[in-house]
Formats: sequence, structure tokens, C-alpha cells
Amino acid sequence: MGSEIVPPPHVDPAKPNIRIVSLGGTIVSTAKGRFRYQSYDTPRISIESLVQRLQPEISDVANVSILKAADIGSNDITATFLHDLSVAIDKTLADPKVDGVVVTTGTSVLEEVAYWLDLTLRSDKPVVVTGAMRQANTVSWDGEGNLFNAIRLAASRKTTCYGTVVMLEDEFIGAREVTKTDAVRMDTFQGRRTGSLGYVDEDRIRAIHAPARVLQCHKPGWQTPFDMNAIPASAIPRVDIVYSYVDAGAEPIAALTAAGVKGIVTAGTGSGGLSTPQKDARKAALEKGVIFVSATRTGSGSSYGGTGKIIPAGDLLPQKARMLLQLGLATGKKEEDIRHWFLTIGRPDFDMSGIKREAE
Repeated sequence: MGSEIVPPPHVDPAKPNIRIVSLGGTIVSTAKGRFRYQSYDTPRISIESLVQRLQPEISDVANVSILKAADIGSNDITATFLHDLSVAIDKTLADPKVDGVVVTTGTSVLEEVAYWLDLTLRSDKPVVVTGAMRQANTVSWDGEGNLFNAIRLAASRKTTCYGTVVMLEDEFIGAREVTKTDAVRMDTFQGRRTGSLGYVDEDRIRAIHAPARVLQCHKPGWQTPFDMNAIPASAIPRVDIVYSYVDAGAEPIAALTAAGVKGIVTAGTGSGGLSTPQKDARKAALEKGVIFVSATRTGSGSSYGGTGKIIPAGDLLPQKARMLLQLGLATGKKEEDIRHWFLTIGRPDFDMSGIKREAE
């Protein structure tokens, strides 16, 4: 993880200080032609040059510095990398001179990077993740606008205590809800059933919804138990996902169990169904101590089931349920603690039933 910090060209004490944490991705990539959106080329632009392209207008929004953390492809991101990323961003946010962070990364696994940060970062300062679907030398490059709006959103401080949000195409979406719905279209990132948290229209920023954790803003309960400063990367275990379908075999579950995997998330049919061979393999794996989380492959709707020792994922996508299970196991806590975290952190809820009126 890199540590080089590029300061802003000049500092206006009246403006908020936003730090970009640069991880590479399409936003700094080039294509083989102006209309070759799926054909990547070798040359890349620097994050510094991208920020320079936003001048002078961005200086009216914030003092922008850059942490050149990495230039990594989505295929090379690992749990160890994400652990170190959380530690680096925690250190950045602990600086009283930093008011918020914008993370630029590849869009292939952007939703997972964002959710990992949402689960692990300790600061309630704004954290905004962004990227691009088209390369820097194409005629319809979206990276410039996405980065500008991400900085603008972080600088507004409107998402204080929201945790991590994703900002693309003038919309910001909660890290838990966001998912990539199309491999190549520009409007690919959606908030599923819950939709966007809000919009950025020039300097008009409107927050319409909020994650439930804002109810714990500035309280100890706002933070999750997953502190990467206290949990070593070596403690994060392997967790895999097994997909279900018609006539699905038992071999993937059996092989993963034999390989010593500590946890498995099943992406089941409907609300979490598995084929009969998969159920039999899961039963055998449970007896060997493997923890199972039951999610749905549909992309929406909740899996409330989970008989016996099987933990229901609710409406967490399988790839995000995997991260929550991975982090739960990394704490060394027991299965009942992990189950509780899935029912609370993994399934946040606005519960106002205990709020009393002032007259009472």
C-alpha cells in the first residue's frame, strides 16, 4: 500500500480538505480508440493529471490532496489488500486536517470495496467511492464528472455518519445496497429496491434517504466490531460462494470443505433454496464446523430462512454476505455472535418504536 501524498496546489482555509485515495481502475485507463470502450490499452493517465483537469473549478469546492495508495486491477484485490486499505484510510481520516475521503477504484468489484470499507472504517467522516465505466481517452469519458461530484459530495459533509457511499452518474447510493447491474452500460450502478440516497446536480446536493446507522451518529454503537487496526490480515479466513441451480451437484461444497474453508455463502434459488445434493453436502459440512450463510441469487428480496445452524443473509447480496461472514470469523467470535451481526449490521432497520414524544 503506497503512502505518497500529493498536496493541493494551494490551500484555502475556508474550504474543506478532501483526500483522494487512488487505487487505479478504468478511471485512469485508456482505450485503443475513442469509441473502443471495451478495448483497453497499455498507457494510463495519472491521478494527478485527472485532478488537474478539474482545475480551477475544483478549488472552489475543496482543497484536494491525493494519497497514491495503489494501482491495482480488480482481479488482484485480496482480503489482505482490503485490510491494509482500511488501515490506511483510517489513518487518513484520523488526521484533523482531513474532512473526508474519496476513493477511486475499478468498477468490476467497486461494490465490494465500498461495502468492505463501510464495515471496517472507524471514522464517521464522509467516505465516497467512485470510478468510471469508460476510459480517459474516449469521447464519453465519465470519470471526470464522477470524480468532481464525489469530491463535491464529500466536501458538503452531507453524508456524515452515512458510512461509505458510492457516487456515479450524479447519484449516490449506500455501500450495502449498491450493485453493478450491467457489464458495460453507464448507468450500471443501482440501489436495488431501496434506490438512491440522493443526487448531485451541479452545486445542489439533495440527500433523500439515509442508512439506518445514522441513528447512532457520534455514538459508540455507530462503529462495527470489525476494526482492521486490531485484527491482523492473517486472521481473515477464506470464505467462498456456492451457486445453486437445477441439478446442482454436491462437489463444490464437498471440495471446499475438504480444502479447509471456514465459511460458505450459498446463492440459492428463490429465497435461498439448494438442490438436494447440495443440501446433503451442506449437512455434512456443518458437522465438520463450516459456517453457512443462506443468500438468494435473485439480486433482490430477503432470505429469512436458515434452519438450525444456517444463518440467513436477509437481502444482502451473496458477495456482500461473504464479506460480513469473513469479517465475523476474523474476530474469533462464536457462531451466535456472527448470527447476531447478520441480523443487525447485515440487516439494518429504522426502528423508531422506542422514541418517545417530548410531551411524554
